[in-house]
Amino acid sequence: MFFRRKAEALQIPFDKRTQQAVIRCSICTGEQVAGFKDKQTGHFTEVCLIRNAKELEAFQQRYGIHDVTKEY
Repeated sequence: MFFRRKAEALQIPFDKRTQQAVIRCSICTGEQVAGFKDKQTGHFTEVCLIRNAKELEAFQQRYGIHDVTKEY
């Protein structure tokens, strides 16, 4: 009753021409955050936290992405 899952967040717009799908990985904690990096400015927009392969696959399916690069 008091504890509910959050409703699915609004989909953040993704433009393949100007943005690149990236997973930022923390060297210290191992935390992984999926998002989009602007190719010209380098600005990173966080989309979701990646805790397992299932969440990564859901991120890729939601945005129609096949290749995701990792940054440390």
